Amino acid sequence: MSQVEKKAGLLRRTSSSKKPLKEKVVLMYDEIFAKEDPAKNNPRFWDELFLMKVNLEYLESKLESVDGEEVQRIQDNINSLFHHCVQALGEEHQIKVVNALQTLCALFRGVHQKNKSASGFDIINMLMGFDKAELRMKDLMESLDSLLCGEGSESLKSLCLKLLLCLVTVTDNISQNTILEYVMINSIFEAILQILSDVSSRGQHGYDAVVLLALLVNYRKYESVNPYIVKLSIVDDEPTLDGMGMVVHQALTEYNRQYKDKEEENQGGFFSTLTSMVGSMFIADADEKLSVQTNEAILLALYEAVHLNRNFITVLAQSHPEIDMAGSPATPIPTTPTTPLGTTPPSLDMMNNPELPLDPNLQTSNLLITFLKYSSIVMQDTKGKHNPWCHNLCLFVCQDQYADAFLHDDNMNFRVNLHRMPMRHRKKAVDKNIPSRPLVCAVLDLMVEFIVTHMMKDFPMDLYLRCVQIIHKLICYQKKCRIRLHYTWRELWSALINLLKFLLSNETTLLAKHNIFHLALLVVNLFNMFITYGDTFLPTSNSYDELYYEIVRMHQVFDNLYFTLALRALRAPI
Repeated sequence: MSQVEKKAGLLRRTSSSKKPLKEKVVLMYDEIFAKEDPAKNNPRFWDELFLMKVNLEYLESKLESVDGEEVQRIQDNINSLFHHCVQALGEEHQIKVVNALQTLCALFRGVHQKNKSASGFDIINMLMGFDKAELRMKDLMESLDSLLCGEGSESLKSLCLKLLLCLVTVTDNISQNTILEYVMINSIFEAILQILSDVSSRGQHGYDAVVLLALLVNYRKYESVNPYIVKLSIVDDEPTLDGMGMVVHQALTEYNRQYKDKEEENQGGFFSTLTSMVGSMFIADADEKLSVQTNEAILLALYEAVHLNRNFITVLAQSHPEIDMAGSPATPIPTTPTTPLGTTPPSLDMMNNPELPLDPNLQTSNLLITFLKYSSIVMQDTKGKHNPWCHNLCLFVCQDQYADAFLHDDNMNFRVNLHRMPMRHRKKAVDKNIPSRPLVCAVLDLMVEFIVTHMMKDFPMDLYLRCVQIIHKLICYQKKCRIRLHYTWRELWSALINLLKFLLSNETTLLAKHNIFHLALLVVNLFNMFITYGDTFLPTSNSYDELYYEIVRMHQVFDNLYFTLALRALRAPI
């Protein structure tokens, strides 16, 4: 059957001798979109409707095709359909509940797609009637809450979460989705926490639950009091926080594994090597960059958890055995051929096995390490239009003030193999001999990598400012606590000097868009901190010698900075 016929609800093709045969459910949908009450001639109409398999495509297309005048004509029937869907959620017959949930999804999507320019109040009025909206949504949220917390089937709970995700994401801007006011009033926060705290439920629904929570937290975040923000900020139940961390960790780990597998595929074999050699003669980049599709939803969930809940910091640092996911088989995830890398939830066997047998040769890891590896992959894509937002979230998490203590804890040493962008002027890093170091070293490595790889025409000024501020904050903490970190500071100094050199070389282009003087001043302040207070945090006197050697060797950069930017700023009118 063709897609067009399926969308039209046809069971057979039309011919000259026979009329097209439609599904019964499609005929019932047509009755709903007629002017008359469909239950007038058939009192059992609604009972029969929810026993029929839902035709989502036909129902949504029918809703989208309704014009302004027809909306007024069939509004009572649409309101009645919504009301009976909510009533069907309380039925004992599971088929009715499933069909009601799917019908509600079609209603939310179809009405919003047709009325994108309409106000939220008009959409509410079309769906359920404005005078009865509060009661209808109260009944709907209570039914969904009982289904999520009850002993029903896992597939039914999954459908409930899909419906909620559909409701939350029907508008491009979540804060313009007026229906969510009723979701704020009738909270399902406790149901989400129950899913995350239970190992079995978390394995089945943890990914959807975490994404749903992250989205609800962002509804009118800065405009009004959001109860989900308040409740998330005071959660102190350890199993719940660990469950949330486990979901985020497994999603990021799965992404890292998929990327590593894809990277190994592109690098293997003689033919691949020969192709790269020939391609480098015609293409500017000798190494083809892997396309990266970020999982922004799970990253947003991590950001909200870290910044809203102080207790979540302990989850970031919680150590556990690191799984070599590339070498261990995982349950295959059913995805479509167009599913982008990293946007699918992790496999269930990973979610259900937080405890693994310890092996003396097994490396330990934690959520922060996995996040840093993920960030190093995301930062390799310098041309994606969505990535600046994603980079910003990565850098925001690194900047959290409560993380300083365990980042610098000398008793928490790890080997962190960050992914590095292939570049002409440097060889691919070998990850085998990376020593165990405090996590702050990996954060500094990530910042250095960002500085080196993002000097480009479309200069991400905001991200550079945040990156330099993170470095400044870490150094201030080391100075305050007199922590002598054994780190290859020379790489950082070299990256910062090259950044200044880039700013000077592209001064004319960058000044038209950015205040490069502010960024240059922050970088110079970093060097001043090293010169003035380096004796409190640099590991040895040789580090001081290397610092002065780099400054003297590259003195031309600092001289040019003074004569071009500093003098210009002094001469500028106030």
